[in-house]
Amino acid sequence: MLLGIIADTHLPKGARRLPDRCVELLRGSDLIVHAGDFSSLAALDEIRAIGPPVEAVYGNVDSAEVGRELPAERVFTADGVAIGLVHDGGAARGRLERMRRRFPSAAAVILGHSHIPLHEDANGFQIFNPGSPTERRRSPTHTMGLARIEDGRISFELVPLD
Repeated sequence: MLLGIIADTHLPKGARRLPDRCVELLRGSDLIVHAGDFSSLAALDEIRAIGPPVEAVYGNVDSAEVGRELPAERVFTADGVAIGLVHDGGAARGRLERMRRRFPSAAAVILGHSHIPLHEDANGFQIFNPGSPTERRRSPTHTMGLARIEDGRISFELVPLD
Protein backbone atom coordinates (compact mmCIF):
# COMPACT_ATOMS: atom_id res chain seq x y z
CA MET A 1 0.00 0.00 0.00
CA LEU A 2 1.24 3.49 -0.86
CA LEU A 3 0.41 6.60 1.18
CA GLY A 4 0.90 10.11 -0.19
CA ILE A 5 1.66 12.42 2.75
CA ILE A 6 1.36 16.20 2.92
CA ALA A 7 0.91 18.89 5.57
CA ASP A 8 0.86 22.66 5.86
CA THR A 9 -0.55 23.39 2.41
CA HIS A 10 -2.06 26.74 3.51
CA LEU A 11 -4.40 27.09 0.51
CA PRO A 12 -5.64 29.24 -1.07
CA LYS A 13 -3.05 31.96 -0.71
CA GLY A 14 -2.51 34.18 -3.73
CA ALA A 15 -1.56 32.14 -6.79
CA ARG A 16 -0.17 29.30 -4.64
CA ARG A 17 -1.21 25.77 -5.60
CA LEU A 18 -0.01 22.22 -5.07
CA PRO A 19 2.94 21.46 -7.36
CA ASP A 20 2.09 19.22 -10.32
CA ARG A 21 4.50 16.52 -9.11
CA CYS A 22 2.81 16.51 -5.71
CA VAL A 23 -0.64 16.07 -7.27
CA GLU A 24 0.70 13.31 -9.52
CA LEU A 25 2.16 11.40 -6.55
CA LEU A 26 -1.00 11.88 -4.47
CA ARG A 27 -3.17 10.68 -7.36
CA GLY A 28 -1.00 7.56 -7.65
CA SER A 29 -1.35 6.75 -3.94
CA ASP A 30 -3.81 4.38 -2.34
CA LEU A 31 -4.45 6.86 0.48
CA ILE A 32 -3.74 10.58 0.98
CA VAL A 33 -2.70 11.64 4.49
CA HIS A 34 -2.80 15.34 5.40
CA ALA A 35 -1.40 16.44 8.78
CA GLY A 36 -3.32 19.72 8.98
CA ASP A 37 -3.17 23.39 8.04
CA PHE A 38 -5.27 23.25 4.89
CA SER A 39 -6.48 26.79 5.83
CA SER A 40 -9.88 26.52 4.15
CA LEU A 41 -12.64 24.02 3.50
CA ALA A 42 -12.11 24.67 -0.23
CA ALA A 43 -8.53 23.37 0.15
CA LEU A 44 -9.76 20.22 1.92
CA ASP A 45 -12.31 19.69 -0.88
CA GLU A 46 -9.59 20.21 -3.51
CA ILE A 47 -7.40 17.54 -1.93
CA ARG A 48 -10.34 15.15 -1.61
CA ALA A 49 -11.06 15.69 -5.33
CA ILE A 50 -7.61 14.35 -6.28
CA GLY A 51 -9.06 10.85 -5.99
CA PRO A 52 -7.76 8.51 -3.32
CA PRO A 53 -9.44 8.50 0.11
CA VAL A 54 -8.14 11.12 2.56
CA GLU A 55 -7.21 10.73 6.24
CA ALA A 56 -6.67 14.15 7.82
CA VAL A 57 -6.67 16.30 10.94
CA TYR A 58 -7.12 20.03 11.36
CA GLY A 59 -4.26 22.37 12.19
CA ASN A 60 -3.80 25.62 14.05
CA VAL A 61 -4.50 27.92 11.06
CA ASP A 62 -7.50 26.01 9.72
CA SER A 63 -10.87 27.70 9.46
CA ALA A 64 -13.70 26.84 11.83
CA GLU A 65 -15.36 24.88 9.00
CA VAL A 66 -12.31 22.63 8.69
CA GLY A 67 -12.27 22.21 12.47
CA ARG A 68 -15.89 21.05 12.38
CA GLU A 69 -15.11 18.59 9.58
CA LEU A 70 -11.93 17.03 10.99
CA PRO A 71 -10.62 15.91 14.40
CA ALA A 72 -7.53 17.37 16.09
CA GLU A 73 -5.92 13.93 16.16
CA ARG A 74 -6.75 10.40 15.13
CA VAL A 75 -5.44 6.90 14.71
CA PHE A 76 -6.26 5.13 11.45
CA THR A 77 -5.28 1.75 10.08
CA ALA A 78 -3.72 1.29 6.65
CA ASP A 79 -3.12 -2.25 5.44
CA GLY A 80 -3.12 -3.49 9.04
CA VAL A 81 -0.72 -0.84 10.41
CA ALA A 82 -1.99 1.65 13.01
CA ILE A 83 -0.84 5.21 12.30
CA GLY A 84 -1.31 8.25 14.54
CA LEU A 85 -2.01 11.60 12.94
CA VAL A 86 -1.74 15.02 14.61
CA HIS A 87 -0.81 18.50 13.40
CA ASP A 88 1.51 19.75 16.14
CA GLY A 89 3.78 17.27 17.93
CA GLY A 90 5.10 19.94 20.30
CA ALA A 91 8.67 20.77 21.20
CA ALA A 92 11.48 18.87 19.47
CA ARG A 93 13.00 17.69 22.73
CA GLY A 94 11.39 14.39 23.68
CA ARG A 95 8.95 14.45 20.76
CA LEU A 96 9.40 10.83 19.68
CA GLU A 97 8.77 9.43 23.16
CA ARG A 98 5.90 11.87 23.74
CA MET A 99 4.23 10.71 20.51
CA ARG A 100 4.78 7.08 21.49
CA ARG A 101 2.93 7.73 24.78
CA ARG A 102 0.18 9.76 23.11
CA PHE A 103 -0.47 7.10 20.44
CA PRO A 104 0.38 3.81 22.19
CA SER A 105 -1.35 1.60 19.59
CA ALA A 106 0.44 3.21 16.62
CA ALA A 107 3.54 1.97 14.80
CA ALA A 108 4.16 5.52 13.54
CA VAL A 109 2.88 9.08 13.91
CA ILE A 110 2.60 11.56 11.05
CA LEU A 111 2.67 15.23 12.04
CA GLY A 112 3.13 18.68 10.55
CA HIS A 113 3.24 22.27 11.84
CA SER A 114 6.94 23.11 11.55
CA HIS A 115 7.16 22.89 7.73
CA ILE A 116 10.50 21.17 8.35
CA PRO A 117 10.85 17.56 7.23
CA LEU A 118 11.60 15.07 9.97
CA HIS A 119 11.95 11.31 10.24
CA GLU A 120 12.92 9.69 13.52
CA ASP A 121 12.88 5.98 14.38
CA ALA A 122 13.55 4.34 17.73
CA ASN A 123 12.91 0.72 18.59
CA GLY A 124 10.47 0.24 15.72
CA PHE A 125 8.38 3.38 16.42
CA GLN A 126 8.60 6.24 13.91
CA ILE A 127 7.56 9.87 13.60
CA PHE A 128 7.44 11.59 10.22
CA ASN A 129 6.85 15.18 9.12
CA PRO A 130 6.63 15.61 5.32
CA GLY A 131 7.45 19.33 5.40
CA SER A 132 5.29 21.42 3.07
CA PRO A 133 4.69 21.23 -0.68
CA THR A 134 3.70 24.92 -0.81
CA GLU A 135 5.45 26.88 1.97
CA ARG A 136 8.98 25.68 2.70
CA ARG A 137 9.92 28.36 5.24
CA ARG A 138 13.45 27.42 6.48
CA SER A 139 13.64 24.16 4.53
CA PRO A 140 15.80 24.20 1.40
CA THR A 141 13.02 22.74 -0.81
CA HIS A 142 9.29 22.14 -0.94
CA THR A 143 8.63 18.54 0.10
CA MET A 144 6.06 15.83 0.66
CA GLY A 145 6.28 12.25 1.80
CA LEU A 146 5.46 8.76 0.69
CA ALA A 147 4.99 5.75 2.92
CA ARG A 148 4.97 2.15 1.81
CA ILE A 149 3.33 -0.54 3.87
CA GLU A 150 4.51 -4.07 3.16
CA ASP A 151 4.31 -7.17 5.34
CA GLY A 152 2.94 -5.18 8.29
CA ARG A 153 5.79 -2.62 8.26
CA ILE A 154 5.72 1.03 7.27
CA SER A 155 8.65 2.85 5.66
CA PHE A 156 8.80 6.56 4.91
CA GLU A 157 10.42 8.52 2.08
CA LEU A 158 10.86 12.28 1.83
CA VAL A 159 10.23 13.57 -1.69
CA PRO A 160 11.76 16.92 -2.76
CA LEU A 161 9.46 18.81 -5.15
CA ASP A 162 11.78 21.57 -6.44
